Amino acid sequence: MSTQLPAVSGDVAAAAQRLIAFYEQLSPERLASLDAYYAPDAHFKDPFNDVRGLAAIARIFEHMFATLDQPRFTVIHNMVQGDQAFLGWEFRFRMRRWRPQVEQCIQGATLVRFDAQGRVAMHRDYWDAAEELYEKLPVLGSLMRWLRRSACASGPARRSSS
Repeated sequence: MSTQLPAVSGDVAAAAQRLIAFYEQLSPERLASLDAYYAPDAHFKDPFNDVRGLAAIARIFEHMFATLDQPRFTVIHNMVQGDQAFLGWEFRFRMRRWRPQVEQCIQGATLVRFDAQGRVAMHRDYWDAAEELYEKLPVLGSLMRWLRRSACASGPARRSSS
């Protein structure tokens, strides 16, 4: 049985490109234009948050700017199908309280679904908080690395260089 997916709408592809530009130029000042990109009742979920509505989504980004130095997103690749887009990205930042001289990089992906007006109705981030964040922290990092090694089926886990 074959499932036929809807063709890519030019409007959705354009909405995805606008969203990518918004994220790659994100700043505290640009948060005021969040309503141009997100529907009023948009749902946003990541490993730490599960919220609905523009005000709640704005608070997530306000918190990001308040707690991190130089946060920035780079979208590495994207795919659009029907009313959805899948964005692969890197998020670079410096922590203010722990090793502020070291730039951190989290790799992840976002699935977004657009409404009829080309605004995000659903935003779901996928990234491994344990590997990308917790393992880098003192004390907790040692525990997380031990847990990963213990759970690995083929002995000590080996990281790829990518």
